[in-house]
Amino acid sequence: MRITVEDCLKLDAFKDCYVATCRRKLNKRVRTISVFDEKDIDDGISRNGVREQMVLTHFWNIKDDVDAQCKVISGFGRKDIAALVVFYNNKGVRALDHKVLKTAEDSGLLIITINDDVKTTYSILTEQVLDKILYGHNYSDNIINNSIYNLLNFEKHSNFQSALQEAAINNDYQVVLMTAEFNPILTIETRHKATVENAIKLAKGQDVSHLSSFKQIIVKDVITYWGSIEIDGVKHMLLLVDNDDNYSATEMKKLAEVIELAMGMWKYTPKRDSRAEFIKAAIRGDVAFCYTLIDEAGFRDKSFISVFYANGINNEKCESIIDKFKENTGCDILPLIEENEYYGMVYTDDSIDNWNEQKMAILSMYEELKDGRKDVRIFHSTGVEELDNAIDGFRLINDTWSYVESVFPYKRVFTKYEMSMVYNCIEIQLQNGALKKMYFDLLEPFSRELSPGKGRLLLETLETFVLDAGMNSNKTAEFMGVHNNTVQYRLKRINEILGTEMIGNRVIPGLTMALALKRLEDR
Repeated sequence: MRITVEDCLKLDAFKDCYVATCRRKLNKRVRTISVFDEKDIDDGISRNGVREQMVLTHFWNIKDDVDAQCKVISGFGRKDIAALVVFYNNKGVRALDHKVLKTAEDSGLLIITINDDVKTTYSILTEQVLDKILYGHNYSDNIINNSIYNLLNFEKHSNFQSALQEAAINNDYQVVLMTAEFNPILTIETRHKATVENAIKLAKGQDVSHLSSFKQIIVKDVITYWGSIEIDGVKHMLLLVDNDDNYSATEMKKLAEVIELAMGMWKYTPKRDSRAEFIKAAIRGDVAFCYTLIDEAGFRDKSFISVFYANGINNEKCESIIDKFKENTGCDILPLIEENEYYGMVYTDDSIDNWNEQKMAILSMYEELKDGRKDVRIFHSTGVEELDNAIDGFRLINDTWSYVESVFPYKRVFTKYEMSMVYNCIEIQLQNGALKKMYFDLLEPFSRELSPGKGRLLLETLETFVLDAGMNSNKTAEFMGVHNNTVQYRLKRINEILGTEMIGNRVIPGLTMALALKRLEDR
């Protein structure tokens, strides 16, 4: 519904107000509402001057400075705000100077003044305007009215958190604000029937991070609502809890909209998510910043067993596998999830001594995550222990993951051993010198002694046997769609061409590097 300034003037909060300038613009639409009382005028205009926004002010900081008031008027005129509402006060501005009014007319800015009246405050006016914007003439939801009153009571509360706390207590609901990785950064709890951790676990299983609207999820008889909001352009998750099933799903969705609006009006900035910053620093290889955050993030006494990067595991089935691993091993995972990409650091306490068992459990988890899913790719460095080693593990993954699939196209889980070999191949490829020629010379007999067609077929068989099938002739036959006897014949012929037993301990390392280099060249 389209709400104009003229519609808003019919509200009780605007009783006895006066339209001081640009009455012709009363039909301007009002979409949002904000407050201007900053000391820095330019910053205040920038932060509050939004098209079709109603801005409230007392001009407290410039009550005696007409030129500064004119500067504000001009700035808001250029921003094309809906209207500027000026509250008169005996201790502040008692009337607008004619110069200010002329500047407003010249700038095309609609100004409304409200006489000194303790009954009309920012919060009361804001509550009524927001009700009008959200619900037009048909609103009666007490949770919304009461929440708006508390959330926008700027006179009583010093910050958004305090206002939200009172709104939640008075209306019997709970709020948890989280990062996109489900790390809580603001929690308002009024009951303790179910833990936030349990709620997050259940919500992850239902893929709430990709919801287009708020979804109801019941956690141990507690009704919760999940959805995403944006704060300063950054996606966050919002959890609302209806303690006693007092409200409808529609009311809770409207409540989420009100909370998001209030965050903007308070200019609320969430505290730094030190855990998320920690893993981001580790991923980009910023060792110094990791150690700066290590205490704040709570990782001073932790050991890191594995780091990984995965595609295709951000779903309910995989979340269940990860949760089961954590329950069975006592390990935890610090995640960073961005759409289909999933980074993780697997860590545990120093006091735990079953290191090898946990390492094997991690390897089993990776294998289980990829079972039955051809789209899954997991790159991991396991058995790292120290933070520096974990960061080196991410560095290895970042440097090789886009290449390693070209060398091992049939694999879905890649260890530090495959990645290390590919890393060496990349270095050799970049140098493009004698070492690269030496490896390629190992494969030269296939082109020198055979026709192009036969040489290509035998070389393809050798690649599949060494790089894909783990030197298993049955798997090689399966990959190539031929009989095992055919593979056995070709392997015998390959030994003859090479003039050696290719699976010999002193032969296979060099041959593997040569074949991997060839695949990188062909990618």
